[in-house]
Amino acid sequence: FPFRLFPLREHGMNWRAKPLTCQEIQAFKKSKEVMQRFIHAYQLMLRFYGIILVNEETGELKRAENWAERFQNLNRFSHNNLRITRILKCLGEMGYEHYQVHLVKFFLTETLVKETLPNVKRSALDYFLFTIRSKRKRRELVHYAWQHFKPRGSFVWGPHDKLLKYK
Repeated sequence: FPFRLFPLREHGMNWRAKPLTCQEIQAFKKSKEVMQRFIHAYQLMLRFYGIILVNEETGELKRAENWAERFQNLNRFSHNNLRITRILKCLGEMGYEHYQVHLVKFFLTETLVKETLPNVKRSALDYFLFTIRSKRKRRELVHYAWQHFKPRGSFVWGPHDKLLKYK
């Protein structure tokens, strides 16, 4: 059957690719070799997007040297947003929730603060944010997005009264 680089427990765009089972996920997590390959694939995709995994332990990211050229590609081709959503979901499935948080925060920073990825902004807010499994971390990121969103009154990803009181 067709192999997926970032497999999920749901169907993607390729309907011939079989969704993962919970047993397969557990087997993957137990294999050091599979998990090393998974991280290598993640690093490969990050480099394609102009991002570097600075710390394998924490999941911390930074722009690659060729970020400007790679970000042009991200801004031009929206199909990348589907792939990024898939990668984020897969990170969650494989037990790398902390990687999810860093990747989403990276895209929120680039779209809302640095404004380098205007065509990724909607996907970052509508999809990337909501792949975060931890409710607490997701709330923190929604608050971060709200703090940097312009105009703040148009922010629709969380209730403004709660965001104002958020600590």
